[in-house]
Amino acid sequence: MNTLTKAAFLGCAALTGATSCCQENSQQKPNVIFLLFDDAGYGDFSCYGQKKTETPVIDSLASVGIRFTDMYSAAPLSSPSRCGLMTGLHTGHAQVRGNAEVTAPEPEMNIWDYEAAWKDTRLMGQFALKEGTPTLGTMMQSAGYKTAIVGKWSLGVPGTESGANNFGFDLAAGCQCQRWAHLYYPPALWRNNELIRLENDLVKPGTNLDKGADPYDEASYSKYVGRQYAPDVMYSEIKNFVIENSKDPFFVMWTTTVPHAPMQCPPEGVDYYHEKYGEEEPLPWDKGKIDSWPHNYYPCRYPRATYSSMISHIDAQLGDLINVLDSLGVRENTIIIISSDNGPAVNMTSEVPTTYFQSAAPFPSQSGWVKSSLHEGGIRVPFIVVWPEKIKKGSESSHIGYFPDIMPTLADVAGVKCPIESDGISLYPIFSGKPSKQKEHEYLYFEYPQSKGWLAIRYGNWKGLVQKVNKGNNDLELYDITLDPRETTNLAAEHPEIVAKMWEFIKESHEDNPYKPFNTEITFPE
Repeated sequence: MNTLTKAAFLGCAALTGATSCCQENSQQKPNVIFLLFDDAGYGDFSCYGQKKTETPVIDSLASVGIRFTDMYSAAPLSSPSRCGLMTGLHTGHAQVRGNAEVTAPEPEMNIWDYEAAWKDTRLMGQFALKEGTPTLGTMMQSAGYKTAIVGKWSLGVPGTESGANNFGFDLAAGCQCQRWAHLYYPPALWRNNELIRLENDLVKPGTNLDKGADPYDEASYSKYVGRQYAPDVMYSEIKNFVIENSKDPFFVMWTTTVPHAPMQCPPEGVDYYHEKYGEEEPLPWDKGKIDSWPHNYYPCRYPRATYSSMISHIDAQLGDLINVLDSLGVRENTIIIISSDNGPAVNMTSEVPTTYFQSAAPFPSQSGWVKSSLHEGGIRVPFIVVWPEKIKKGSESSHIGYFPDIMPTLADVAGVKCPIESDGISLYPIFSGKPSKQKEHEYLYFEYPQSKGWLAIRYGNWKGLVQKVNKGNNDLELYDITLDPRETTNLAAEHPEIVAKMWEFIKESHEDNPYKPFNTEITFPE
């Protein structure tokens, strides 16, 4: 049994095995672990229909918890999605509504120069939340929780006043800057305000294969592999944090960078899927022109095998973490949530093989329909919750919800008042096994100012969509999303009253954003 399969097997065993004989946990407030994948699609886990990539631990958790079918992220892209999750506001109200990188402190500096950023960390980070903004971290700290975010932060500049430590997280570790998530073997990772050196050399994204290298020879790719795989370093931080804080209630945001491009994973996992899938073309392979590598990532010998192995690698780590919870005697008092920040990526240059896996299924998985769009494939995400002895095993919920719901939900879990007037509704009744008491949203609202501007509304069975908003378009497409999940038949002409209702929702939901690039320029119908 290879390393990946063995780890996953142990994780499954932990779900069904007896608790350890260690001391009984006496804390009252439940621990919370939120595993947020990066660019994992609705159809990337086996329990959501994936037929190729194996996720036995996640599947086992779904079998003892609840699987949501109609849960949405806050946005179709990393930073705005995380903003909605962290602050409880939809993108009509949120501070961050798109991706925006930090401004270089000097005009001649280039934030995409990884070597320069390694020497001057002011070049890392993204558009920052305003100082004092309430977040999940500050709320859980106020409730007496020890808090950690490990992986991406993407809402400020690590190591500064806009880093995650100043927004409620006792531990802020990992890449933190989303551009450094493009390096799975980085020269360093953050731990609070310190950049910790790893045993990896810096290989800049976009680095070509050596001139004359054989793209079909695995040895040609050896220079892209370092000694320390970033997800492993991050997982060690999580594991240690849980062990060190097991006597107190803890809240962990595990914001893994997987399976965001580039395609990189330790060899044993890739070997497993290479054997399963057989031979495949390397990435990229443009008629042999490997010396004109145009991408922002790295070449990959087995892209499909690597994509699957990346997801299974985190799945196995989750299984190990469940064993840790079990050994500490805290698993029964720990809520585990699993989701993704947005839909899968399908770039014009095809850096990731998500069309092969149909990662957004049952929604379209091709470019223009997934990440960076408000089609279902861009914002409908997997969402699994496990709360032992609270949730009926193997439940499924068709409740329509989204990331802004998490702040009021965890406020109820932690027994504190939600620090803001959230756009969300607490899911605590569903989380605690009382779905009949769950309140419903009248509608969900989304706006996305980038990619020419998008608006979307989920209103019961209806989905409203406006594209190219920043170009002046105000033709609202209307779909019965339960009967037509692939958004193929526009019913707007047949239901003008529903279209008018949705424009009312848009008017009451949109507030101008003072940061011009984050403002959607809406032309309302007369």
